[in-house]
Amino acid sequence: MAEDEATERRILVAVDEGEESMYALSWCMKNVVNRVSKDTIILLYSKPNRPVYPALDGTGRRARHLLEPMEGYLFSSDIMATMDKYSNEVADCVIEKAKRLCREVVPDVKVDPRVENGDPRDVICQMADKLGVDMLVMGSHGYGLIQRAFLGSVSNHCAQNVKCPVLIVKRPKST
Repeated sequence: MAEDEATERRILVAVDEGEESMYALSWCMKNVVNRVSKDTIILLYSKPNRPVYPALDGTGRRARHLLEPMEGYLFSSDIMATMDKYSNEVADCVIEKAKRLCREVVPDVKVDPRVENGDPRDVICQMADKLGVDMLVMGSHGYGLIQRAFLGSVSNHCAQNVKCPVLIVKRPKST
């Protein structure tokens, strides 16, 4: 392959509400994506599952399992609809911000936005494998040992479980 020939890569970038993921996306666009490449940036936002509360549903019975939605005494359908609407608005806002950032750095880049539901650890790993991406890029919150032990590390989990190369971008500490 000639060196000046453009390559086609599919780069999955996990984005969320945090500055760390937007920094990772920006860094990726400036340092990984070639301006003359045919790269496709797949922006992935993982919407967290609704919180599940052990309460009776509207029929007066308990849920059969933890994943069954609870729309009874604890939350009315109006509240659940409002929560879903807010979750969708947050996802749209994050994706739009990420798309704008991509276009500012590399105006002609192909962007494929995706929003999936579920735990970010699982969603990112599943989508990386399902889409057959060439690289996964994600930010790091820079948690210490104790915080990682309690909160877990999405980037560490993904680095251990996906089949493609993983680039974890750590945001420099502000002075």
